[in-house]
Amino acid sequence: MHPEPPSESTPGPVHSNPRLTDAEATAEARRIIEDAYRQPVPQMPTAYRDRTPLPAYGSTPPVPQPDRRIVPAWAAGTAVAGIGVGATCVGIGCGIWLACQGFAAVTLTGVLFVTLPIAAVAALATAIGSAVRSIKATHTETHHHYTGPVRQETNTITAPAYGLIARTRNELNR
Repeated sequence: MHPEPPSESTPGPVHSNPRLTDAEATAEARRIIEDAYRQPVPQMPTAYRDRTPLPAYGSTPPVPQPDRRIVPAWAAGTAVAGIGVGATCVGIGCGIWLACQGFAAVTLTGVLFVTLPIAAVAALATAIGSAVRSIKATHTETHHHYTGPVRQETNTITAPAYGLIARTRNELNR
C-alpha cells in the first residue's frame, strides 16, 4: 500500500514546486518568521489593584479567620527545641575548640594566668568555710543529757546474695 500522490483537490503546499533551492528556503523561512513576529500579541492583565479608598468604618462585622496552620504545634516545638540544642552544641564545640587551641600553646605564664584565679577562689572558699565552722562551734554545744534508761542491743545483720543476678536481702538477727 503506497500513499497516493496529492491531487488537485487535496490541499498541498502553497507552492507548486515542493523542492526549493537553498536561497528560496532561506527566503521562505525569513518570511514565515517575520509573519509570526508581525502579529500583535494579545495583552492580558496579570494583576488588578483596586484603587478605591477603604471606608473608615462600616456596619459589616469582622470576618472570622480560622487558624489553619500547616505545621502542628508539637512539630514546631520540636523544631525550635532542635534548633536550640543545635545552637548549644555549636557553642560548646566552639568553646572546646578554643580551649584546645589554648592548650596547644601552653606556657608557664598561661598556666599561671589560668590557675591563679582558681586557687584564689579555692582559698577564699576554704577561709569562709573555716570561719563559718568556728562561729558555729562557739554558739552550739553538742553535749547531750539523757534522762531515761539506756539499753544497748548488739544485733547482727546478714546480707546473703544468691544466684547469677544477686539480690540482697537484709535480715536482722536478734
